[in-house]
Amino acid sequence: SKFAGNFNLCLTMHNLLRLLQIMEVLRNPEHGCPWDRAQCFETIPPHTLEEAYEVMDAVEQGDFNALKDELGDLLFQVVFYAQMGSEQGLFDFDGIAEAISDKLVRRHPHVFSGRDMDSDLVRSIAWEEQKTRERAVAIKPGEPQSALTGIPNVLPELLRAYKLQKRAAHVGFDWPNVEGVYAKIAEELTEVRETLENAEGEDRVKEEIGDLLFSVVNIARHCAINPESALRQANQKFMSRFQGIEKKLQGKGLKPEDCSLKELDALWNEVKNEIKS
Repeated sequence: SKFAGNFNLCLTMHNLLRLLQIMEVLRNPEHGCPWDRAQCFETIPPHTLEEAYEVMDAVEQGDFNALKDELGDLLFQVVFYAQMGSEQGLFDFDGIAEAISDKLVRRHPHVFSGRDMDSDLVRSIAWEEQKTRERAVAIKPGEPQSALTGIPNVLPELLRAYKLQKRAAHVGFDWPNVEGVYAKIAEELTEVRETLENAEGEDRVKEEIGDLLFSVVNIARHCAINPESALRQANQKFMSRFQGIEKKLQGKGLKPEDCSLKELDALWNEVKNEIKS
């Protein structure tokens, strides 16, 4: 009902206002928390990143009680930035909320302006075009006019490669299909092998392995798969299988280092089949 909706909105605003007030007290120069008072824009980002990863972990674990808590921790990070921004006269929470609201309306004309965009492709093109216009406005004096401008250097490199490739593809620098990527990976793998066989040194090997990884990211992009997510899944799968090997060995009073590679490989296949069945 309309009454219930208004009540829930009031409750939400009450709790948000309470959180903002708590943050203000924590940063109070005289009576606040020493740790919170000592933080600045340079010290907070690692904590923000940690909270974001904890949100992701709660989602992957399907632990929704933990997810509620972790989302609260992440929201607190936003409030922390807002308080520091307010103290320096830069921005406040209201400005943050206004900016994201305006951006969402701009980037969804098919929802908020009544424009007819009846396919995913048309909507995707409109989204990218709007982002391009926003980036052009945001370019700082002296900064190069580039399709790659604005991709953060601090991103995990696998994700950064993915975003660099998507931007380049948007302006036409891309293989028309995944067959070209297959050939590129084969080429890069050959170059890694040749570099190793010719003992060309660590720097050259590092360069060629980087090229190979960059090409593998391209396959993920052509398949619309996030490479970070794919690698995270592979890591988890490896961890589960290896721990399965350890468990089997523990039952025999053994450790992995007590076995030959052939024995470990046989156990790996055994665990792999058990997990599949």
